[in-house]
Amino acid sequence: MGMVGGGLTSFIGPVHRKAVGIDGEIELVCGAFSVVPGESKATGQALYLDPKRVYETYQEMFEKESQLPADQRMDFVSVVTPNHVHFGPAKMALEYGFHVIVEKPIAFSVDEAKILRKLVDKTGLILGLTHTYTGYPLVKEARQMVRAGKLGKIRKVFVEYPQGWLSTAAEKSGNAQASWRTDPKQSGMGGAIGDIGTHAANLAEYITGNKITEVCAMLNTVVKGRNLDDDSSMLLRFDNGASGILMATQVAAGEENDLNIRIYGEHGGLEWRQMEPNTLKIKWLNKPQEIIRAGQGYLSDHTKSFTRTPAGHPEGYLEAFANIYRAFSRALRDYKPGKKVNYEKYDFPDVEDGVRGMNFVQTVVKSATSNKKWVPLKDI
Repeated sequence: MGMVGGGLTSFIGPVHRKAVGIDGEIELVCGAFSVVPGESKATGQALYLDPKRVYETYQEMFEKESQLPADQRMDFVSVVTPNHVHFGPAKMALEYGFHVIVEKPIAFSVDEAKILRKLVDKTGLILGLTHTYTGYPLVKEARQMVRAGKLGKIRKVFVEYPQGWLSTAAEKSGNAQASWRTDPKQSGMGGAIGDIGTHAANLAEYITGNKITEVCAMLNTVVKGRNLDDDSSMLLRFDNGASGILMATQVAAGEENDLNIRIYGEHGGLEWRQMEPNTLKIKWLNKPQEIIRAGQGYLSDHTKSFTRTPAGHPEGYLEAFANIYRAFSRALRDYKPGKKVNYEKYDFPDVEDGVRGMNFVQTVVKSATSNKKWVPLKDI
């Protein structure tokens, strides 16, 4: 693996590196870790990388890595930069013949996302997206239950993502994470809806297997002087006729990272919370509620394949990231030029999820600024 971004002062870069190390299937061999002079070299030194394979720019990295023998050059690149620097490295990597895994969102705009999709289609290379929460074992179990029809036809979806860390103008007090996330030039057209709302929408579609087709949205900017939304609420319609409600806010003072989802079908419902990820509640119409726990023998074989620890031993954020990387790496091991990749087999987010995420943000912004009650979320 090579890495773009993720320098010494990065938050998400070290998260990716820790997750990659869990299974021992992937080795970090090179990187262009920062645009800050000297920081890339310092990061490479701290990670004990060969100094000759620590680069000042991602352009230099792709050019020089592509000249190495096939058994020495990197196989893929992980892009962990702020949003506005996702597209350039991902595009160039594909053009140079490297597979890509990229932080969400896939790009800065819908147009950029569509360009990456065309490149993936043209080259046949693999592009993965770290929609982290799809990597949790009990999220996969929830998906398996819905797919097996255990809840019956899905009727209602509630998905919430409340955070409180932007309840004050943290971007004006030197908080680097807040600074780029609230800057339209770096984050894109969406604030909270782009940062965490897309995770909520992706989770709803992933578990139910149904696509959002329409939104009726309201975006708010609560903290005075902020340049992007920090609060959102919306009604949803799905392609199977189900309705839903999505809330994503970063000004819920006192909240940490309480992504949660409730899905209701004809026969019952399910509930999962990211802050208690090893518990899945199943609520039946005509029988007692069930509590399903991670690591148990009664889980589906698919869920077991994404479970790492015995029952009662917590699995969380890093393991979810690691599950995505492991699925991605196994797809790479099986990769054959000219043969279409069956993403369903490996079960990790791909370029289509990236395009839908950008389209979702664009549609929500359009809805929030429109006088129409409903705005279609069209396939593109």
